[in-house]
Amino acid sequence: MSHGLTRRNPAKIEGWGFSMNEVANGEAASVDPRSFFDEPGKPLEIEIGSGKGTFLVQQAAGSADTNFLGIEWAGPFFRFAADRLRRHDLRNTQMMHGNGSEFITYWCAESVAMVLHLYFLDPWPKARHHKRRLVQTESMKHFHRVLQPGGLVHLVTDHDDLWDWYQDRIEESSELFDTRPFEPPESAGSEEVVGTNFERKYRREGRDFHAITLVRR
Repeated sequence: MSHGLTRRNPAKIEGWGFSMNEVANGEAASVDPRSFFDEPGKPLEIEIGSGKGTFLVQQAAGSADTNFLGIEWAGPFFRFAADRLRRHDLRNTQMMHGNGSEFITYWCAESVAMVLHLYFLDPWPKARHHKRRLVQTESMKHFHRVLQPGGLVHLVTDHDDLWDWYQDRIEESSELFDTRPFEPPESAGSEEVVGTNFERKYRREGRDFHAITLVRR
């Protein structure tokens, strides 16, 4: 299955992409993702659900003083994104293939990231699948745990029901996070919210977008 990806040459990801299974072992909360980078002292930002890596490529290119970790579950997208980072020679980026929810809620060490980017996540619209949504009451506690004081969670979606779900989870977690209006990253194009492939597709379809930023207390 290509998932809409076509490449004439095999993706080359060594040094730019790896499996979560390679690093996720040992005790809970024992994996420090800053160690994945050549310069681990730089601030770390994590994107869950990186898709083809569009946001990472755009944002990392203008943020050499920050490390970016993308996490993607779909193998074809992961390989495409990792190869894309390599082709752009973005040495402040890494792609991890695995379950982002599992990594954040179980494996990731505490107080390691400055920003979590959660853009256009799978809405899992059927009620029986709501438990699969990344943003849950429990996962909000882990977002708080892995962020450094003052760290940010950026949430963007086009899905009205998921947005309502986010609002409920935010209200339940008001002791953990303050909220503020979302500001588009510098890499976003004119009139764009973030500038991901999903956003550009949905914009052509005439969809509206919802966005908010959470600030760790």
